[in-house]
Amino acid sequence: MFFQLYNHKLYTVKKKKKIMNTLKEFPSILRGLRIAAGISQKAVAEKMGVSYQSYQAYERGKAYPSLTNFVLLADIFDVSLDYLVGRKEF
Repeated sequence: MFFQLYNHKLYTVKKKKKIMNTLKEFPSILRGLRIAAGISQKAVAEKMGVSYQSYQAYERGKAYPSLTNFVLLADIFDVSLDYLVGRKEF
C-alpha cells in the first residue's frame, strides 16, 4: 500500500510540474488576445469584475485567475480554455 501511495504522489508531482510548465505561456497568450481585441487592461478587468491590479498580475505572470475567471476570460475572448492556457497536447 505504501508503494502505491508513493507512486501516486510522484504522479501528482509530475502532473503538477507539467501543468505549471503549460501555464508559463498564459500571460503572453492573454496579452496577445487583449491586444488583438483592441481593448484595455482596465476594460477586461471591469468585464471580469476584478481589480485592474489583479488583471495586470495575470498578464505579468505574477498571479493566476481562479477557475471561474479562467472560464470568464475564455468567454470574453471567445477561445477555448485549452488555447487560453497554451495546452497543445490532449
